[in-house]
Amino acid sequence: MESREQQLKTPRAAGAAGVVFALLLTAAIVLVRVGLPQGADDVNAAVSPEAKKAVSAALGIVPFAGIFFLWFMGALRSLTGEREDKFIATVFLGSGLLFVASLFGAAAAAGGVLDTGRSSGQQSGVFGQHFAYTLMTTYAMRMAAVFTFATSAIGRRLGVLPRQLTVLGYIAGLILLFAGPSVPWSELVFPFWALMVSLYILRVGFRIQPDPDPDPDAGPDPVNAT
Repeated sequence: MESREQQLKTPRAAGAAGVVFALLLTAAIVLVRVGLPQGADDVNAAVSPEAKKAVSAALGIVPFAGIFFLWFMGALRSLTGEREDKFIATVFLGSGLLFVASLFGAAAAAGGVLDTGRSSGQQSGVFGQHFAYTLMTTYAMRMAAVFTFATSAIGRRLGVLPRQLTVLGYIAGLILLFAGPSVPWSELVFPFWALMVSLYILRVGFRIQPDPDPDPDAGPDPVNAT
């Protein structure tokens, strides 16, 4: 059984980690979209030095975004405690881990393309950019969609999330599941949802006030003594 102090710290940890993750992932997505605005539609186009710097900065951010996402996921799961549904919890954990794996794989592929360089005659560069974008927009974002569905289902069943956030989670999941690869910038839906959930959890966590510690030297309460 968790102590009162641990129960108080868990929501704050989840909220703080989620906020940092959302900001880092947003920065990474924006840098990649600005550096490679045409995505996989024009893989033969030359990449300017400024674009390479932007993408390199995004690749440096991605590992930290993944780390904070794992922290966010673990802290969220601890909120359910013994009440968790094993089926939904398995989907929650599996989708979250696959999202991080896909995110890291896409970043590694993009980094390999930048390191080897690209030209119109370099098939490896064409394949690498296609692979990176497909892994990010198709696989990572669809795992993110499943994660939002699972989190929203847990929040609804246990009553730890308000109705507005659960509805927002289902809408975000549908967008990520069906519109991700074909709608540029739709990836930002996931960090936006994570930010909203994190801010709510953080606000609720700071509302909870710990019980005052009783003075061990003090005698019994004369009012309650019988």
